[in-house]
Amino acid sequence: MFRTDVQNACEPADVTVIGGGMAGMATALRLQAAGLSTLVLEAHGHAGGCAGYYRKRGFSFDVGATTLVDFGPGGVGGELLETVGIPPLDAHELPGYRAFLPDREVVLHRDQAAWHEERLRKLGDSEDHRRFWELLDRLAHTFWQASRRGVRLPIRRPADALHDLRAVGIPGVRLARHLNRTLGEALRDHSLRGDDPLVGLLGMLVEDTVHTTVDDAPLINAALGVTIRGAGLSRHTGGMHGFWRVLVQHYRGLGGSLRVGCPVARVEGGPGAYRLTTRRGVVHARRIVCAVPAATTATICAGLPVARRLRTYLERDADALGGATVVFLGVPESEVAGQDLTHHQVLQAYDRPLGDGNNMFVSVSAPGDTLSAPPGHRAVMISTHTDLAAWRGLDRSAYEQRKKEAGEQLVALARRVYPRLGERAVFAQTGTPRSYERFGFRPDGAVGGARQHLRNTNQHAVPHDLGGPGLWLVGDSTWPGLGTVACVLGSRIVAEGMLRERGRWSR
Repeated sequence: MFRTDVQNACEPADVTVIGGGMAGMATALRLQAAGLSTLVLEAHGHAGGCAGYYRKRGFSFDVGATTLVDFGPGGVGGELLETVGIPPLDAHELPGYRAFLPDREVVLHRDQAAWHEERLRKLGDSEDHRRFWELLDRLAHTFWQASRRGVRLPIRRPADALHDLRAVGIPGVRLARHLNRTLGEALRDHSLRGDDPLVGLLGMLVEDTVHTTVDDAPLINAALGVTIRGAGLSRHTGGMHGFWRVLVQHYRGLGGSLRVGCPVARVEGGPGAYRLTTRRGVVHARRIVCAVPAATTATICAGLPVARRLRTYLERDADALGGATVVFLGVPESEVAGQDLTHHQVLQAYDRPLGDGNNMFVSVSAPGDTLSAPPGHRAVMISTHTDLAAWRGLDRSAYEQRKKEAGEQLVALARRVYPRLGERAVFAQTGTPRSYERFGFRPDGAVGGARQHLRNTNQHAVPHDLGGPGLWLVGDSTWPGLGTVACVLGSRIVAEGMLRERGRWSR
């Protein structure tokens, strides 16, 4: 018999999940499908988090992630759908996207043979280039397979090591020596660190996937990030709005309970008897999953051991956080005509730092997708990374001016792809770190977790079980980090861990 919100109000769910973003909802779906009762508490008005959306004047805009990664059969996302009983999504598989470099264009094809030919033709066909790409391909193939098999990091116990050995296989054991190397080191080993077009393209891709530079990016993580097109990018009909309608409807059909507009201010107690203070009253919980940023977990769990354990990680990563600026446009279809692909990445200059328009992503809803835009119109999202410090301490007037200038700059730069973009926009709005802080409940507006480097990722990442039995962490602050596919993999690790604990609960 399905549990309802009323029942949950009287009787604690087996697991209460704080945060209804990708990681939180995926974890709740897994546990609910496995027979545990779950309650999700989401601060915003609907599920989604930084993979969410908002709707205005008939348009639906994705506020963070605009694509789903590896949600096809056998993929990391595909495993989630199969495990919880969701049929294949109504999603369009993207054939790739186009990267606009300062002096050339490169199509990042989904098809591996086409991508192999394109990168050699556009980025160099020397023996060093070939050996470098061979290394990245080998790493990507091995560790994508390991991800799809549910590899667990950081390793906390012998059982984790045995599990990972099986997930990685013998080839992965040999390649594990690259865990302590960076992408920059691999480029230097192949005499390619000074190759501006190659480094420029890789820099854009690793900033988007591991939020860091080529010289700091852990090599294996970078190899996975560079190859997300090969893993499969798709855009759901209606964008993330359409995707979340499917997930939430299925979750509720399984008997799960989702309470929106319900931020958690404080967590007290312990396993079996947690007490959560929310804006809508007190919620009693047996077990908890914190699917919010690590800084938020430390704040709301200030009286619990997890806050003390998180302190070292938060201090370590305090200077490794970043934000985003996004322009949302509703435009006539004619303004985005002339391109065969709907997703593009643009780099303005090789010799300037990335962010604030130098590396931006342009995403356009598919033609005929009337869940994303009214007939004859398209939804456009232009995003770039930004330094949080640049938005701090601004009074209202200075903030509004900076926001206006940032939005205008992004639209102007995006006209390299769509020359008429924004000329007759029927809707235009700019999101900043302050927007993510206000509407996404992200501390200081930081998004995407910490920038990854060798000292804070993989074996050094924030552990999912840091809270001890009965309190697990998941989301972009924990391994493997940002992005839809990373959060889905994290949900698998946490759900499996909580299910292993279930036998101890009954005893």
